[in-house]
Amino acid sequence: MRLLFVGDVVGGLGRRTLASLLPGLRERHELDFVIVNGENSAGGVGITEKTARELLGMGADAITLGNHAYRHREVYEFLDREPRIVRPANYPKGSPGRGHTIVESGGTRLGVVNLSGQLYVEAVRSPFAEADAILAELRGATDHVLVDMHAEATSEKVAIGWYLDGRVTACVGTHTHVPTADLRVLPGGTAYITDVGMTGPRGGVIGVKREQAIERFLTLTNVRFETSGEDPWLNAVLVEADGGGATRAEQLLLPAEL
Repeated sequence: MRLLFVGDVVGGLGRRTLASLLPGLRERHELDFVIVNGENSAGGVGITEKTARELLGMGADAITLGNHAYRHREVYEFLDREPRIVRPANYPKGSPGRGHTIVESGGTRLGVVNLSGQLYVEAVRSPFAEADAILAELRGATDHVLVDMHAEATSEKVAIGWYLDGRVTACVGTHTHVPTADLRVLPGGTAYITDVGMTGPRGGVIGVKREQAIERFLTLTNVRFETSGEDPWLNAVLVEADGGGATRAEQLLLPAEL
């Protein structure tokens, strides 16, 4: 099984970057699954039905979200009826959408789980306990499980990686938009990275026009942020696995010529 997980797609430039590079990656690596974090795909913050459909149309098998999942109210009903999109499972039970899903390719079933950290971001339940509950529910229904841990604190992400080692095929971190250098397969067979990074403009400040971000830091005033249009890159991880868990993991940091 070969799985590509694409880090936070930021705005229109991120979507165009993914569209330009994904076909080649799918062919080169003979991918079985493509999972995309799309929580910043609509104008740099949040997701809409339009941008979600665009990502699915590019070939994403599932879309994960994060703390901006509910930024655009228009997407709420779509989250309820589109099973290929998941928001953090440890959000309130009655909130729009679902926290996990199962997608299938060539007879292989992949469980996709989205979790939110609790340090510096909002979630109503522990991601550790939530992961336990979901894995119990998925037992026997999947061949592999991918967890997107959307969190601010590196300690929280590292901790859940070790907590899930040997229980899921991959546990990948998202949210900070900066790729970390710790991709590896843990001893129990779980591919892990603290943050995959983002797919979008490296020429900005985590996706925002750099002059606007700098002004905000210099003045502490309410600066309107816009998505940068400079230096697009795709940040992703490629995970290979067999029945015993992940066997190989590779970090992909690729510039796009648009």
